[in-house]
Parts: sequence; structure tokens; C-alpha cells
Amino acid sequence: MISSKLPNVGTTIFTTMSQLAAETSALNLSQGFPDFDGPDALREAVARHVMAGHNQYAPMTGLPALREQVAVKVASLYGRQVSADAEVTITPGATQGIFCAIHAVIRPGDEVIVFDPCYDSYEPAVELAGGVCVHQALSLPSFAIDWQKLADALTPRTRMIVLNTPHNPSGALIDAADLDRLAELIRDRDIYLLSDEVYEHLVFDGRQHASVLRHDELYQRAFVVSSFGKTYHVTGWKTGYVVAPAALSSELRKVHQYVSFTGVTPLQWALADFMAAHPEHLSELPAFYQAKRDLFCDLLAGSRFSFTRAAGTYFQLADYSAIRPDLDDVAMAEWLTREHGVASIPISVFYQTPPAESRLVRFCFAKREETLRQAAERLCAI
Repeated sequence: MISSKLPNVGTTIFTTMSQLAAETSALNLSQGFPDFDGPDALREAVARHVMAGHNQYAPMTGLPALREQVAVKVASLYGRQVSADAEVTITPGATQGIFCAIHAVIRPGDEVIVFDPCYDSYEPAVELAGGVCVHQALSLPSFAIDWQKLADALTPRTRMIVLNTPHNPSGALIDAADLDRLAELIRDRDIYLLSDEVYEHLVFDGRQHASVLRHDELYQRAFVVSSFGKTYHVTGWKTGYVVAPAALSSELRKVHQYVSFTGVTPLQWALADFMAAHPEHLSELPAFYQAKRDLFCDLLAGSRFSFTRAAGTYFQLADYSAIRPDLDDVAMAEWLTREHGVASIPISVFYQTPPAESRLVRFCFAKREETLRQAAERLCAI
């Protein structure tokens, strides 16, 4: 008999809902991926590098040209000079970077604080490292950190705090004052930070992304994770990176080299070329996705759903209390998919203890205008 190391883990909700969408021919607004392609120049660069023979191992830490582009970006956007050699590591996806960061510093018995609703990859990585997740629920309806509850949760065993901003699934943002407050709380403690910032460029309404990379004190104890897949509309490339001080990067790389060793070489070449040739892509992203958010929300205004427009990410939460208050969100997501042809994600799956009164589902608006219009028409007909 197998004694599972992850007895409470089954098929992810993303796989489940995407499969159900495929089975029912529903519009898939559940899993977070675009239904449009990345830039032509980026995809053409992959073919060029494949044919140029760039098909063998890249260096373990990532292609030097791509690490340098990340360092240029960090300096330009966040005012931090980081060493491309010592502080930037390219990983096969942000999820792998998160896994390696956790395993670099978490030992059996260590506590890791996560904020619910939280992305589902954090806890399994902590459990496999022998650690224990301590769940702190974000305050509703704003999905803000309750600082007193966080202070009360800190113990001598607390070894890491996981931040996620812009926040999946809520779209909420942390601001600079939040980072200062966090620094005060952990200043005299041996606590690391894991800052999941994969949606760093999807911040709307003129607001600024409060990256840990901007914060001199917090960065010294942080792993900051981001995603080329999210930024360049190529989630299937599974390519991300981790920026961390040299000492932490060294420990991260010890794990990374035995998990995957390196990422896919021609993809790294293509990304390096595109980043150098098209730096404007990053500055154009907020308006690009805000237009999609506004289109979807404007169309949904005629529905029986209620919502507050997401401040970041490409996810929009919607409250269905006026439609089917008798259904919990898992049942509601299935009902919407089967009966109305639109797949979503229930929010309760991101909680250790879901709020009993919550009636929220998450829609992904990283879709073509045609898809969003079709989805909104079906949702407004309910």
C-alpha cells in the first residue's frame, strides 16, 4: 500500500473545470490562460533559434542574455540594481520557482504563513518540505491583510510568509504602506518572504505595483517570483524566474539544479531577443488588460451578478447571491458550465476554511473580445 505524501491533494480545480468545459463545449473562463497568442515576433524568434541550433542545455541558472534582460527590467521598473549572474535564476515556470524557493529554506516543523484565498501550489510544496502552512484569511470584501491577526500568528517556528500581489484569485493589490507594515512586524525575526508577483504588469486604474523589489529592507530576505508566460501571453511555455539576494539565490539553485536543472533553451533565447527589441510591451500591458476587464464588466453590468472591478490580474470575481444562493460555489461553477455554457472557478477551493456566506466565482478575462461578448451574453441571460 502506498502511503501518500500528499494525502489531501487530488486533481486541481483548474484541470477539473477545464475538462468539464471541454466535455460540455462551454466557454472556458476558468483556467487562467489567454485564448489568443503571444506576439508574432516572439513566436517567430523561437523558430529562428530552433533552426539556428540553440537546442541543447542552457546554463543551469538560465541563459545569460535573458538573465541580463530581467536585471535591466528590474532596474528600470523598480529601481533595484541586481546581479544577473548572482541574483536572477530562470526556472521552468513560476510554480517551479516557488517550489524551489520553499525547499531552499523550509525544514521539517517550520511554519509558513499563507493568506486565504491562496493559490493552490503553495501548501503542497510546504508539506513536501516537512513544513506546516498557517492559514490567515484575508479580510472581506477588500481581501486585505489583517495585520493584527498576522502579528498574532507569528511564532518562533514561523520561517516564511507568502505574499501574492496582484492577488489570485481576488485581483486585490498590496501597497507600499503594507510592505512597510510587514517590515516592522518581521524586522527582528528569522523569517523569509516568498513574493509571488506573476501578475506584476497587470495593475489597473493608474495604480502602481508594490513589488518587494522596491523595498530595500524586505528584499534582503525575499524570493521574488514572476512569469514570462503571464507577461507575454504564452502560458504553455512554462518559463519564469526568481530574483533573490545572492545568498538566497545560491540556496535556491541548489534545489533547482536537481528538480529540472534548466529551462527550455530556444524559448529563453526568444524571450531575451523580444525583451531587448520590444521593451514597450511591458508598459502597454496594463491598458491592454484593463480594456478587457472593462469590456467584460460593462457587459456583465446587465446581469444579476454583482462585482467590484478587479484592481489587478486578469481575473474578475462575481457574486451570484441574487441568482442561486442555494448553491455553494463549487456547485454553482458546475451549474454555470453545464447549464449556461460558461466555466468559472469557485473561490472556496483556495481556502482552508471557506467563509460560509461566500457566493463568489472567478472568471478569467484574458480572452478575445468575441469570447468575452459570448460569455457575457450567456451570463446576462440567467
